[in-house]
Amino acid sequence: MQFDEQLLEIFLAPVRKCALYKPAFGKGKSEGLTLSGFRALYGSDYFYAWLGLDDPSVYAAHKAAGGLTSVYRQIGIGSERLFRSILNHSLGLSESQLNWSYDYQKPDGKFGTHTLDAAIRLEDLSDRDSNRIKEWLSLSQQTVGSSSSGVIAPVGVVFEVRQGYKSADSKRQNADLRYGVRAYQAGLLPAFAIMSSQVSEPVLRRYRSDGMLVLTGVLDNDPTVSTFAFLNQVVGFNLEGFFERNRKRLQTEIKQIIVELLSP
Repeated sequence: MQFDEQLLEIFLAPVRKCALYKPAFGKGKSEGLTLSGFRALYGSDYFYAWLGLDDPSVYAAHKAAGGLTSVYRQIGIGSERLFRSILNHSLGLSESQLNWSYDYQKPDGKFGTHTLDAAIRLEDLSDRDSNRIKEWLSLSQQTVGSSSSGVIAPVGVVFEVRQGYKSADSKRQNADLRYGVRAYQAGLLPAFAIMSSQVSEPVLRRYRSDGMLVLTGVLDNDPTVSTFAFLNQVVGFNLEGFFERNRKRLQTEIKQIIVELLSP
């Protein structure tokens, strides 16, 4: 299980950083305040001190709230790295082959670069892998509706990888929809690989109706619906089995981080 160990480290490394989280309390880009720093700050604020908000339990609540947000964010980063590593291992794709980005103009007139999480181009694959991906692309086009794409036969797929998608934030949706248009312009199918099954239903419907493929963490046999089915049937890696084999190790490490975040 040497590859399992490698993937565990790739996934858990960013998450472990969350145990060091300290709330900033409006101190900008500081490394955050310790409990003693918090008590000095709130204790010197007459209003907060009068209300008893300089209590260690308040510090613990801030630490848990911000820390849990950080946990989800870092799980997302771990998921992205895990996904890329699986494509690298199973399809033999190099880091440069997995990369795809595009330039765009921001509302203030400046230009930015949006780098996506992973790309699979048919030209980079072996004949066997290429045929499998090509068949899946055809099925995926039927799922999203080929008329919405304007592309008869995509030359590959580009992924945005996320741990979940509960937010319906309009700024993020607009960026995602822009990515979908740019991917189609490059002849690539725009897709989302979401690890969790917790996805905003309105966002899910909107993205699919706009021609973007959305895979979620449901245990379904359809590789155009399930992230796990796609990786298992199309890429050739059983991610569900990986998580089942390592669930105790993962749960132990995550629990230790949560316990640390709940303490003052």
